[in-house]
Amino acid sequence: MKQNCYILGIESSCDDTAAAVINNGVILSNVVATQKIHEEYGGVVPELASRAHQKNIVPVVHQALRKANIDKKDLKAIAFTRGPGLLGSLLVGTSFSKSLSMGLGIPLIDVNHMQAHILAHFIKTEDQTAPSFPFLALTISGGHTQIVKVTNYFEMEIIGETIDDAVGEAFDKSAKILGLPYPGGHLIDKYAQTGNPKAYPFTKPKVGPLDFSFSGLKTAILYFVKRETIKNPNFVKENRADICASIQYTIVDYLMDKLKNAVKETGIKEIAIGGGVSANSGIRKAMIEAESKYGWNTYIPKFEYCTDNAAMIAMVGEMKYKHKMFAENTTVASARMKF
Repeated sequence: MKQNCYILGIESSCDDTAAAVINNGVILSNVVATQKIHEEYGGVVPELASRAHQKNIVPVVHQALRKANIDKKDLKAIAFTRGPGLLGSLLVGTSFSKSLSMGLGIPLIDVNHMQAHILAHFIKTEDQTAPSFPFLALTISGGHTQIVKVTNYFEMEIIGETIDDAVGEAFDKSAKILGLPYPGGHLIDKYAQTGNPKAYPFTKPKVGPLDFSFSGLKTAILYFVKRETIKNPNFVKENRADICASIQYTIVDYLMDKLKNAVKETGIKEIAIGGGVSANSGIRKAMIEAESKYGWNTYIPKFEYCTDNAAMIAMVGEMKYKHKMFAENTTVASARMKF
């Protein structure tokens, strides 16, 4: 019988305050407090985000411990997101984690947020298998778009990334152009379900074979909508589903093009996705189809592990705990933390 090894994970990289407890690979609790205040501003306001984290972090951690049915004295270590992310938000999680670690006299473990999205695939679930090493990971979110070659749990190399905006931003900005509320990426996905993906062709940006660019696509969508609205003021309202389907089709096809290039270059056919945009139905469907189309083995995270969450932080924390990869109490948050 395995000895209990409870690890608390804390995530505060952007606008979600999250805490989770893991025990031998099994998530016992995964609590997320989402900040609604940013909706009226059309984007995350860093100062408001950090204030909300300060308000939320104690009750979120308390709830995570209660749901896991353990006391804080049962914890073996505290894992936290050190970066990358919004510095003010990261500081709240970092300071709290350091204080709790010191108060309980247990190890502190710093976690790279993007690596955690990748390693979330190793959380034990009944209906999910983990990728085999080496594998390629496509990390897609509001702040990142990367193709990562993953050799083992702690050896990762970025082989392609966006040269400007992230894919999540492209979805949200496109939604804003269409008059949809923030965050609008999931609404593009929703309306796309009933639209024609080939209704309006958008040109895919041309950059290096493994790199991405989304700024030009956003501009093309803006000019397209402006041009058509001049002809017909009700153009967006009358054609919303087709516009959303066409935007989503272009972005997903573009992502898949880059993955195909990465497979060709590396010879690796184990492919995983992670990050908030991996919840998008278009990319999930394309990944499933790729198994029969290209002979890939694809791995898609459960919805609760796509967006920012603490379960993935706890997962990495457990891995690092086993290897005694602890952080000093002098560790500081890093907004631009690298792999």
